[in-house]
Amino acid sequence: MSANQDITAVVPCHDAGAHVREAVASLLAQEGGPPRIVVVDDGSTDPGTLEALAALPAGAEVVRQDNQGLSAARNTGYRLAQTPLVIALDADDVMVPGALRALRAPLDADPGLGFTYGIARFFGAWSGELRFPPLDAYRLLYRHIIGAVGLTRRALWEDVGGYDPAFRTGYEDWDFWLGALERGWRGAKVDEVVFLYRRHGDTMVFGARREYRRLYGMLRAKHAALYARRRELARASQAGVVERAIYRYFWGPRPVPPAVEQAVYRLVFRP
Repeated sequence: MSANQDITAVVPCHDAGAHVREAVASLLAQEGGPPRIVVVDDGSTDPGTLEALAALPAGAEVVRQDNQGLSAARNTGYRLAQTPLVIALDADDVMVPGALRALRAPLDADPGLGFTYGIARFFGAWSGELRFPPLDAYRLLYRHIIGAVGLTRRALWEDVGGYDPAFRTGYEDWDFWLGALERGWRGAKVDEVVFLYRRHGDTMVFGARREYRRLYGMLRAKHAALYARRRELARASQAGVVERAIYRYFWGPRPVPPAVEQAVYRLVFRP
């Protein structure tokens, strides 16, 4: 019996046939045994993707829906989950073998903890690791320091109301984590690489960065009550005065043009 049978891993897939088999294989290869795997075909039309989905191993359940976007696809998978823990993995990423073991340990030890996340390692067009400081509500107001891959109690997802389809072009995960903190949920960072983050072409992340001001404005409007607690969160923050100023006045507004920012990242994380 798998030690991870109480986890459902949801893999949203829209025309990602070149990579989805690798994502599913990484879940099947988890230490302690695989979780339940639900692949949500979000309206794929690419013939190669349809063939890849049809050829997935029996350990992966495939459900299909009209194209509704990443948030809706994750929600579909989480609704089908009958396990207390859930996790999402994009179809072009890979989970390292010890990821679920590392992520579940703090949740098993602390029933009051709502979610855990770890470190991402780039592969493909970029190389290196994406490391953020420990979870801090003040920092999260102004920069997404968690990422998309987090092992979450299903009760948290229900409490937040799921991923918001309004954030169809990006930052749906940032919005989700802000919603969790807004409702009093706690999270913890695991100091291990838990997934491999594929960088290739003009991905959704780049598109979201080009729309940053609009999307960030949506975040601030939706979570206005949380942002209104800025001073309270600053007093509780692990960040010093200078670091808090950098988060608020640089990472929040992100004044550097998107093309320049991406060029710097490509230099920093070049293979």
